[in-house]
Amino acid sequence: MRFVCPRFFICPSCWTRQLNGVPRSDKWQKSRVPGYSRSIYSETGKWERKYGLETRQRVENWWHLKIKELFSKPAEIDKLRPKFYVLSMFPYPSGKLHMGHVRVYTISDTIARFQKMRGLQVINPMGWDAFGLPAENAAIEHGLHPANWTQSNVQHMRKQLDALGLSFSWDREITTCSPDYYKWTQYLFIKLYEAGLVYQNEAVVNWDPVDQTVLANEQVDENGCSWRSGAKVEKKYLKQWFIKTSVYAKALLDALPELPKWYGIKEMQANWLGDCTGCYFEFMLKVNNKPTGETVAAYAHIPEAIYGASHLHILPNHRLLLGNSCLKEVFQKDFVPGKDSLTSVSAVNLLTNQEVPVVISAKLEFEGHLDTKIGIPCTTPDDANIARNLGLSFEEVIEILPDGSERLINSGEFTGMSRQKALEAITQQARNKGVGGHLTSNKLKDWLISRQRYWGTPIPIIHCQNCGPVPVPYEDLPVKLPDTTSFTGKGGSPLASAAHWVKCSCPRCKAPARRETDTMDTFVDSSWYYLRYTDTHNSERPFHKDLADYWMPVDLYVGGKEHAVMHLYYARFFSHFCHSQKMTKHKEPFHELLVQGLIKNRTFRLATTGKYLKREEIDFTGPEPVHIKTKENLQVMWEKMSKSKHNGIEPEEIIQKYGIDTVRLYILFAAPPEQDILWDAKTDAIPGVQRWQSRLWLLATKFIEARNSGILPNPQLLNPKGKAEAKHIWKQKNLVISEVTGYFQKDFLFNAAISQLMGLSNTLSQTSQQLILHSAEFEDALATLCIMLASMAPHIASEIWAGLSGVQNKLCTHHHWDMEVLQQPWPTVDPEYVQQPDIVEVSVLINNKPCGKVGVPQEVAQNPEVVRELIVQSTLGTEHLQGRTITKFFLSPRTALVNFLIQES
Repeated sequence: MRFVCPRFFICPSCWTRQLNGVPRSDKWQKSRVPGYSRSIYSETGKWERKYGLETRQRVENWWHLKIKELFSKPAEIDKLRPKFYVLSMFPYPSGKLHMGHVRVYTISDTIARFQKMRGLQVINPMGWDAFGLPAENAAIEHGLHPANWTQSNVQHMRKQLDALGLSFSWDREITTCSPDYYKWTQYLFIKLYEAGLVYQNEAVVNWDPVDQTVLANEQVDENGCSWRSGAKVEKKYLKQWFIKTSVYAKALLDALPELPKWYGIKEMQANWLGDCTGCYFEFMLKVNNKPTGETVAAYAHIPEAIYGASHLHILPNHRLLLGNSCLKEVFQKDFVPGKDSLTSVSAVNLLTNQEVPVVISAKLEFEGHLDTKIGIPCTTPDDANIARNLGLSFEEVIEILPDGSERLINSGEFTGMSRQKALEAITQQARNKGVGGHLTSNKLKDWLISRQRYWGTPIPIIHCQNCGPVPVPYEDLPVKLPDTTSFTGKGGSPLASAAHWVKCSCPRCKAPARRETDTMDTFVDSSWYYLRYTDTHNSERPFHKDLADYWMPVDLYVGGKEHAVMHLYYARFFSHFCHSQKMTKHKEPFHELLVQGLIKNRTFRLATTGKYLKREEIDFTGPEPVHIKTKENLQVMWEKMSKSKHNGIEPEEIIQKYGIDTVRLYILFAAPPEQDILWDAKTDAIPGVQRWQSRLWLLATKFIEARNSGILPNPQLLNPKGKAEAKHIWKQKNLVISEVTGYFQKDFLFNAAISQLMGLSNTLSQTSQQLILHSAEFEDALATLCIMLASMAPHIASEIWAGLSGVQNKLCTHHHWDMEVLQQPWPTVDPEYVQQPDIVEVSVLINNKPCGKVGVPQEVAQNPEVVRELIVQSTLGTEHLQGRTITKFFLSPRTALVNFLIQES
């Protein structure tokens, strides 16, 4: 019989007990004898019977660093092994994590651990989207440098992430404000410039006439005044830098159907892109038959009909009328408000060489987001009316044949072609000549990336009076930000005040020149970071193609739905561009996307003033909450957590109160990832997951005590009832493995996975003492339960596994008992279970339509209630039934068929 230490005595046998082959310190153990307090098995070799607050704290303190070290060591990459790249959207280093961060990173961490246990090579990188306006505002407000403010926040938030027990690949960490990173952002900008995808043009900006600077939209208050000076903000035209994202619009739209299910995001992307059936053509502007040097791009809704153009149509707020164009006075002289105004300016189509007049529209806006379009009367009634009213000539260019087909006429070399063939030929020729032709929609604008701020990636362009704009040579990158303490430069950009930095020589002619003083939109930094993660330490290029080709595409991208349109659009654009430059093998950056909902909490607001109240200002004693001072009834709503609304929850506070594993399990169990979580710790899932952890601990306690009782386990001692019960446990274990693995791999329904594990733990809790002692099935099911729990709650799972591993005379030899639980392979279904004749494949119909099959144990196949519940909880049921109203359910045991009638939404 094994000697068990009494509670208040540490016996010598415990002093020499080893953990992972390392002997315990006698000195440390003996120092605890005089004031011995409750401890854990990993420290003392003695199992605590209850999982109370103190035990939980010791478990998490003991395992926290060990788990981090287990996953922090970079492994050698074996390109012959399958990989899994899980990526969570990196945060802005504001200095504080919020519960939304906790949710997204808990999800990505759980998936990373699961895939690693499946034997895949996994990266789960983390970095910092560190440039941007908030850091600059903090610098102005507090007299700090943005770099110092950002770095201190990075350090603090990294500690917060560590406190959550997350297994990030920290060896791949990036910070976008580091020259080591933005050097390559500048490199990609120059690549875009060389490909003809970057240009400068005038655009409207918010102008502060007092501070003489451009303001971001966030710096303009609801009254249209500057946040700093209080001056009324003016709309002003300034030269800005653009990226021609519209060039890739059709390719991005066409690639959407090939992507897997993106939980509604594909539809949002498609709507953002619009119908890419038209294109832009470049025009040269002339006055009195003389070129002016001005060019303009105009949109053709039906490009194949371009030879039928009668005029160029611009809006009254066009930059040519309101900006700094040399034609401004001419256009303003010819403009008659409220009428379509024929001007003395003509436009030459650089593809067809046709010359048409420019007309200022009577309308204030065109369909979509256009400000310039081509009038083609034979295809558009409005254009025909304008042409007739202004006496403009035009050609009919589309002929309808007797069989109903259409072909081009009066269209130069394209005459006689079918419309489809002509569309392809005309747009291809325009692309070849560099004068447009890229199919896009009328609602999509090119990406304006200029920011007149300090804290951003400097645009690597040098302006020379002789050579014009010249890109900085690659060997001179990075163009570093000047070390300045002035972030309120006059005249448009803080960088303009750094005279020593602005003045330089032209890389081509060596004449005196000036650097570009605009910085890039921070979206540029975050549009390619997923590629840098594949090769973060490369000092020769942004990333090595072989490494990018191995790790890309990202297998699972996890983040907030608010980034589902713009960020994903820009990221997809950069990925397509890198592919076209032969920098990568894959066009699309993200294979599968998982967007998670918000975490909301109740807010309390005075109806009279709209003021949000703090909890201490509210009386909760009555049936409805009221304001303590005025007794006024309050407006109660569920809203996104926010400090200003006094409904925020500090992650540190929750972790300290409930523990890391409890918070992780709560986040995963409270709702499916894409749904919002309504936070209420008193009535929600936190007590439930706390009780479940205690039940799991009790299960381990029963097993350890039974196996340490001195009675040798012997499956032959089980009676027929016990053997039947053991077989039921075996079946339940295999069913749960199948279901949980499906949830982890396909649907990411961690709440359903936890429900399955809870069901297995309930089955084990009802097991007799004889079965616990003598059953290999119980031992295996408990070990399997612990392994599947580990990716979600790694601390308690690690301690329970240590306890199970320490038990002598184990009956299951296929587990790696000498290794940590997170190093165990993910459980797989036993082959015999798949071949079992007593598993009935039930055909599932929903509203009389077949949806698939679900395996149910034969012994319950004729029980309608059990069959219904098993199907609803299955992977098929989760996808098709959960969250929908089931009006009727029919079971046909003879034909193994069920039919759910559900209420159609």
